[in-house]
Amino acid sequence: MLFTEFKLNKSLINALDTMGISEATAIQTKVFSPIMSGKDIVGIAQTGTGKTLAYLLPSFQLWKFTKSPHPQILVVVPTRELVTQLVDVATQLTEFINVAIVGVYGGTNIKTQKAAIIGGADIVIGTPGRLVDLCKDGVLKTKFLKRLIIDEVDEMLNLGFRTQLRDIHQFIPESCQHLMFSATMTEDVEKVIQEFTEYYTKIETAPSGAPLEHIEQFGYRIENFNSKANLLERLLNDDAAMSKVLVFVKTKKMADVLFERMEPQFVDQIGIIHSSKSQNNRFDTVAKFQDGTYRCLIATDIIARGLDVTTVTHVINFDLTDTPEKYIHRIGRTGRSEQKGISISFVSEAELDYQREIETLMNKQITILDLPNDIVLSDELIALEKPSEYVPFNQHKIKKRVPSGPAFHEKKEKNKKGNNKIRKKEKMKLKYGKPIKKRRKAKK
Repeated sequence: MLFTEFKLNKSLINALDTMGISEATAIQTKVFSPIMSGKDIVGIAQTGTGKTLAYLLPSFQLWKFTKSPHPQILVVVPTRELVTQLVDVATQLTEFINVAIVGVYGGTNIKTQKAAIIGGADIVIGTPGRLVDLCKDGVLKTKFLKRLIIDEVDEMLNLGFRTQLRDIHQFIPESCQHLMFSATMTEDVEKVIQEFTEYYTKIETAPSGAPLEHIEQFGYRIENFNSKANLLERLLNDDAAMSKVLVFVKTKKMADVLFERMEPQFVDQIGIIHSSKSQNNRFDTVAKFQDGTYRCLIATDIIARGLDVTTVTHVINFDLTDTPEKYIHRIGRTGRSEQKGISISFVSEAELDYQREIETLMNKQITILDLPNDIVLSDELIALEKPSEYVPFNQHKIKKRVPSGPAFHEKKEKNKKGNNKIRKKEKMKLKYGKPIKKRRKAKK
């Protein structure tokens, strides 16, 4: 369906033309009319299907100019990368509309963000923690809000933002329209949504966990870090089609170790991104991956949702995720915009159950390939793979008890206290060895 059929105002049509977008995706087509009618909407769609425009377009179509400096639209997203991405998209969409957009997130000076909001904001886009701080400080006024949008609800819960979402809810007017979008609809997600709104229309473009049609899925049976690293090096060296590869690992430490292992082999071709990296480092790394400076990017799941990188050719699961839904999100970074994509999973024996759960959810098998004949397989485990020895909590502070004698000494006889009062006569006897008699004065 073409956007011209949505009866959008001329300013939005011109902005879409400038962006080179003319045809709407399934989720954009299905939610437009219900949002325009004022209903609370829960949209379920896979990563890369255009959820951002699905809620921004009708929101800007409904937006009306007011003299109030307070926002009409509040958008909540889980990561700073998504804030930056949404601010950029919203700015492009409102190129021909006089709208003030402010993005806020943690890790930066809050005073600068406060000043921007006080100066006037029509739409505020931010992460949960920073939005709660601004609301509690009284800087972010929500009484004029017309629309609350929460994107990536499932990832909000994965990152532990349930409490912050509840705090935000306390500041939202009852008349506010709620728009919530998620890649999956689990019981936890549904419970959180029902805390915000009980009467909502659920719109789903694909079953949660349905395989992405444009992605070929392959796997290798392989054990331990060193063997996997050897295979990754071999694939990158042998396949020139791997021009933009996103590699997922399970932890930040594993990402660091893999980067240290791979970087000498592919100097200035590999980047790394995870939550411990600084804001500027993360933005710079994503930009270099996007423009092709980096051929390969090593990332963790927490950062995955904030990556809006086009034309990713391959997604490699260096460590297979233990959650089937996360697998869908990972591989959804490739095969976007009707393009073909390839996912490759390195599956160890300990991860076979995860593979079966993923295949059950997708109702599709991952094609297992034979390892290259000359690939070097190693039995040596790195420190992160070795079972850690059990050390009792604060063992280094525990001191051995050595039996000691009594914590007192016998008092001298004269210092002993007793219950019996000693008469002066007896005291004198003790002092002089005999009783001292008081002499009587002679009578005159």
